[in-house]
Amino acid sequence: GDLMAKAGVKYTIGREANSQYNETIDGVQVRDKHQFEHQVDPYVREKDDQSGLLPGIDPTPLPAIGSGDSRIQAYTFRTCLTKEASNRIPFAKPAGYDRKQYILLERYLETGWSAVFDKFDTIRGNKVDNNNHGATSTDFIGQNYAWPEATYRVRERLFQQHLRYQQGFYYFLSTDPKVFEKLRSEMERWGLCRDEFQSTGGWPHQLYIREARRMVSEYVMTENNCRGKVVAYDPIGLGAYGMDSHNCRRFVDNGYVRNEGDVQAGGFPPYPISYRSIVPKRGDVDNLLVPVCLSATHIAYGSIRMEPVFMILGQSAAIAADLAIRNNLPLQDLKYSDLQTELEKHGQVTTWKPGK
Repeated sequence: GDLMAKAGVKYTIGREANSQYNETIDGVQVRDKHQFEHQVDPYVREKDDQSGLLPGIDPTPLPAIGSGDSRIQAYTFRTCLTKEASNRIPFAKPAGYDRKQYILLERYLETGWSAVFDKFDTIRGNKVDNNNHGATSTDFIGQNYAWPEATYRVRERLFQQHLRYQQGFYYFLSTDPKVFEKLRSEMERWGLCRDEFQSTGGWPHQLYIREARRMVSEYVMTENNCRGKVVAYDPIGLGAYGMDSHNCRRFVDNGYVRNEGDVQAGGFPPYPISYRSIVPKRGDVDNLLVPVCLSATHIAYGSIRMEPVFMILGQSAAIAADLAIRNNLPLQDLKYSDLQTELEKHGQVTTWKPGK
């Protein structure tokens, strides 16, 4: 995305209005997944709307459902955790720990919510892959808006803020007396893995950047592509995941906090991704392929943004680059029939055939 921007290629950030590309689940969305299941007060002093809002809650009124904005879905760290004592690094209090960041979590736990461990997904070696789960978890909601166009210095500051928040999240759950004893004692048994990410003390060295810049090319992948209502004539690979967005903000609704932006919509078969969606518009740049920050709406990108799909698109991009170099052509002038022949020669799957 950074290279694309520096090359002068047109891009967008945030969520399109549903009306822009005839979609139904783009833009502002308030749904039931990763949502507060019980009423939680958003104010510093409960029931006192003059006391200010707890950290991370947006004071602005919620716009119309389906309207567009520049907000992006939350980032996190995907951590590898273990309960194996010989391999466990206990959760430590991070420098700059701010307990106020977790008052919302404290209040939510007081309602009886206890599904903290529902995304501790078992992997080999007596370990789990931990991802965000629930209304308030490892996602640092609303704190990444500046990332896509930020300088490296600002990104480092945002990185450290995300790191401090998530380290503090684990520390709070495993040590704070306000966490009910059964949950606190269970969390205390977990920790980072000594044999993972050893150069960074067991902590992942990458922040999970779920979306940032997205190119705007001659072909924009949309919800309608994912659902099979529109089919590109120049496929270079298949997407095969539901349209998925994590929450983008917290807001106040009738005196209680709610999340906004989470969408999980599946139930459709693999679908083709257009060659034109990874190539800049004619007249922008003729020697750049963008297989990751490709041309797609926010919600379509929520399906495409899976690592296996990036691998597929990366392979197809390399084949297209080789073909363009050999024929001394701008990427936009490649004949799709020639590209298709090369893709098939290398085993790329561009059409879904059920049962195959």
